[in-house]
Amino acid sequence: MKIKADTGRCVGAGMCALTLPEVFDQSEDDGTVVVLDPGPPTALGPAVRRAVQLCPSGALSVEE
Repeated sequence: MKIKADTGRCVGAGMCALTLPEVFDQSEDDGTVVVLDPGPPTALGPAVRRAVQLCPSGALSVEE
């Protein structure tokens, strides 16, 4: 699994960071997504997919 983030599309809502803070954070400069672990363990797969689904701007995606 690999997480991709489009920071140009991100609106800084923070749903990803709230949902899975061990994988996502927000930039202190502009609030956009920061992926802390672009290749998280398989066990986090369901939580990662949930965070991606909750992103209001569609800035996150997952490659299997």
